[in-house]
Amino acid sequence: MTLATRTIGFWLAVPLAMLQAVNAVRVAVDPIGFASYFGAPARTADSLAWVHVYGARAAFIALFVTILLARKNLEALKWAALAAVVMPLSDAWVAQAAGASAGTVGRHLVTAAYLIVAFVFLARADAQVGRPVRGT
Repeated sequence: MTLATRTIGFWLAVPLAMLQAVNAVRVAVDPIGFASYFGAPARTADSLAWVHVYGARAAFIALFVTILLARKNLEALKWAALAAVVMPLSDAWVAQAAGASAGTVGRHLVTAAYLIVAFVFLARADAQVGRPVRGT
């Protein structure tokens, strides 16, 4: 086990990749169901385009974060987590505008908060891993 994989930040990033992979699969299997889960129901095939774009976005994020995890690139993971905060905030806004429940909007906001926490721990881990070990 490397120093990077011994950090909380590294392990906070793992569920982020997994969640996005699950979302991509859910979109592929049941796009109408996913739209309702997201908070912006789609009632016709014509209104599903955004769901498929979301699924492609989720697949990209899952692969990108998985690659960064495999490479143990804490610096890139740190900045990716911070930049990613924009997505659940905009998701919350879209869900709110679509009339989603407070719980659904709140779930998007909790995801944004999780990303901020992950950024903080990844920043700490990046600083820790980047420092030379004393006595060597």
